[in-house]
Amino acid sequence: MHKQDLTFDSNGTTLCGWLARPSDSDKPAPLIILAHGLSGIIDLDLADYAAHFVAAGYACLAYDHRNWGRSGGWPRSETDPWQQVNDMREAISYARTLPGIDAERIGLWGTSYAGGHVLTVSALDKRVKCVVSQVPLISGSRTFNTWVPADKQAGFLEKLNADRDARRRGEPPATTKAANDGSETAEWIANKDVDGRYVNELTVRSFDYLRTYEPLSFVADIAPTPLLLVIAANDTTTPTAWQHEAFAAMGEPKKLCSIECRHYDVYMGDLGKAASTACDWYREHL
Repeated sequence: MHKQDLTFDSNGTTLCGWLARPSDSDKPAPLIILAHGLSGIIDLDLADYAAHFVAAGYACLAYDHRNWGRSGGWPRSETDPWQQVNDMREAISYARTLPGIDAERIGLWGTSYAGGHVLTVSALDKRVKCVVSQVPLISGSRTFNTWVPADKQAGFLEKLNADRDARRRGEPPATTKAANDGSETAEWIANKDVDGRYVNELTVRSFDYLRTYEPLSFVADIAPTPLLLVIAANDTTTPTAWQHEAFAAMGEPKKLCSIECRHYDVYMGDLGKAASTACDWYREHL
């Protein structure tokens, strides 16, 4: 699969990515925009998914979130969900200007944190014609309360406030590991970061931003945009039960695909199964 590097501007920040096209298309191609999760970068898995989609006749545009990977933005390793939602909408606008692309057949594919973004964006932006949300973040506040135990939350919130004060004094942003030793995240990075591009770092303010983000509140407004929800039956990162809750709140047309795996297995041993299921949905609706 040939990838053409690209850049586009989003509110003054240069986002970097690539475009891949089907080789035998003699008419404008439908396009899928792909985006990764909390600390994910395009060099890890997105080309593997795009290869499936391009082979099925779809152009693919993937980009790194601001502050991550090849894209611009500061602070580095900081994830602000609402900035990323706006960036995804700018990616749609950019994609619609590309020659050889059918501007009326733009689909979204997002995983984990960006799985939440595609839910939010497809509810807000009806230029999206089809969406696949994989192992998505459903509720930022619930996730924060799960990741930070109740007896440690007061201390963690003090750390967040101390970081705000320190930044005001001109000190660098406080950070923590994105992939802790022995975690499922670390297992994924060990398997997929073959070029050593992953930076194992996340600003602590990213957790503050996480608490403000509730994709669940948008899911009822996605319909009538066709939506496929791909979930991991043994997901503890974005708990499976919450994803079922979100699916129940969605309107038609919708489909649920449950894979017997963990959250990060959809990037490893179960990637082919997840990608082929997404291909089938795009064939039907995009």
